[in-house]
Amino acid sequence: MEQTSLENQYNKLVELLISERNTEGFWSGRLSSSALATAVAIVAIKLNGDKSDYQLINNGLDWLLGHINHKGGFGDTPDSKSNVSTSLLCYAAISYCGEGCENSRKALLNIENYLARQNINIGGGDIIDSILAFYGNDLTFSVPILSMLVICGVLDKKACTKIPQLPFEFTIFPASWYSLFNLRVVSYAIPALIAVGIFIFKTRIQHNPIMKWIRNKSIQPSLRKLEKIVPQSGGFLEAIPLTAFVTMCLLSSKLENNQVVAKGLTFLRNQQRDDGSWPIDTDLSTWVTTLSIKAIGSQITKEFSASDIKILVNHLITIQYKEIHPFNLALPGGWGWTNFSGSVPDVDDTSGAILALLVMYSSDISCGNAIINGCQWLTTLQNKDGGFPTFCKGWGRLPFDSSCADLTGHALLALTKSLDILGDTIPLVLQNSVKLCIARSFGFLWKAQNENGSWNPLWFGNQFTSDQKNPVYGTAKVTIYLEDSIMCNLLDENMKNNIGTMLTNARNYLLKQQNYDGSWGGENGVSGTIEESSLAISALVPKDQDACLKGFKWLENEIVGDGLRSNPIGLYFAMLWYDEKLYPLIYYVEALQRFLKYNNKL
Repeated sequence: MEQTSLENQYNKLVELLISERNTEGFWSGRLSSSALATAVAIVAIKLNGDKSDYQLINNGLDWLLGHINHKGGFGDTPDSKSNVSTSLLCYAAISYCGEGCENSRKALLNIENYLARQNINIGGGDIIDSILAFYGNDLTFSVPILSMLVICGVLDKKACTKIPQLPFEFTIFPASWYSLFNLRVVSYAIPALIAVGIFIFKTRIQHNPIMKWIRNKSIQPSLRKLEKIVPQSGGFLEAIPLTAFVTMCLLSSKLENNQVVAKGLTFLRNQQRDDGSWPIDTDLSTWVTTLSIKAIGSQITKEFSASDIKILVNHLITIQYKEIHPFNLALPGGWGWTNFSGSVPDVDDTSGAILALLVMYSSDISCGNAIINGCQWLTTLQNKDGGFPTFCKGWGRLPFDSSCADLTGHALLALTKSLDILGDTIPLVLQNSVKLCIARSFGFLWKAQNENGSWNPLWFGNQFTSDQKNPVYGTAKVTIYLEDSIMCNLLDENMKNNIGTMLTNARNYLLKQQNYDGSWGGENGVSGTIEESSLAISALVPKDQDACLKGFKWLENEIVGDGLRSNPIGLYFAMLWYDEKLYPLIYYVEALQRFLKYNNKL
């Protein structure tokens, strides 16, 4: 493939990426519509019984009926494979909201046939065991799913005796105590722990008089806790499923007269799209904005005016958390995934924001202070094993609260590059903390690298791999982070040599995963996507130009055939898929920028 053609492709796609900014000058993106989010939203809204909402409910129901997979089940997105959890939730929603409708009756029959092929009898007693077995020790999603099945009448209320009781009473204690309890939900799911826990308690027969008394006394304090952490938008984490589960469980518990329900219903009404569907979350505006800035990289001053860059810098500085977060008591200095109020600070978005500000940094004091505060925040999150979790340090024993390679690599690069660029403007005490974090992060990544050279990511999967993990994504991301880190001056030779060993093993792994047609999927033999192919190319630029060119040829043909079509690569909450419209464009631009810059064409 001619490099002139790649330059033309780069110019064309950068122009397209720039045009995707919203009216405020940053990127919002567009998450895929979600059958699961749509199902839980229409149930929550119908439970409220407001006649003015009937059209919203009917539009959501019509969208569901129009997006059932050809074999009868539902996936999380229109392009996702059917799965039991989403199919059950859609079955419950269609049954509850579409009673008496012929199209609903046909859809229910088709879902029943799909579930039967998965050895689940909708009228039998195996649904609870199947859902609990699928999610294992993590009750974050399994108990809300089962609760909705009870609420919609798919399961009898007596089934609550088999549904685990979420210990909502523990939430009346200080949040700093939560790590002492085996709550069996991830750190960001406290709203579900409270609302779903109360619903299960009020629905099931209570045999222990002492626990009955304790939980009865805990309901009102738990509700007050919930009211304190509900965001201004009404959407917990800006997530439609979480907000809908909380709302429906409080309504079903006859606890509708509170601001959590009122705000939750308003949030759900506002999030419905014109086609009747709901996305999984409001948006990932901070994430896609920082990804876009990093994809353009050092070319930012050529592609943007000074005023446009200032808008982006000011936006990121403005949305940095300046106070302790009320939801999870996170310290100031971090960033969440969106500028809306339901977001909470996390390691990936904080690292991305730091790196995006560094791309645009020009000795501005406010920008430098934001970066320094972000670094300070990151140093407080590192776990004992040297890795970084998503939301908070050592909160629990579940996977989403544990250290992971892609987040650690991202934080490592943010800290390394900050120290390299800002130097002595960073306070000496923080410099020392950052250097220690960097050394421990490398140690974690060394141990976390698999024998075949790969790393597994946490929040991103591939629905067609054998275990639905995505080692190509994880390996490509960590490789890119390490490659950029090794360019920084502060690393000593021994550390650079160790990074070089990790990079060699990782790139050899990625080369083995390239498909015959030049693409990459989640692993070798899995159909390629623009997202995974672009990331693999970015990681392989210094290693194998021929493999990159072969990949670019596939990308060019793919776009001619199907356009910049996004694929379900994002894995959210507990086994919940989504895709983002901007991912293929952003990652393709980054691959072109890295390749052309390496070959001195930019």
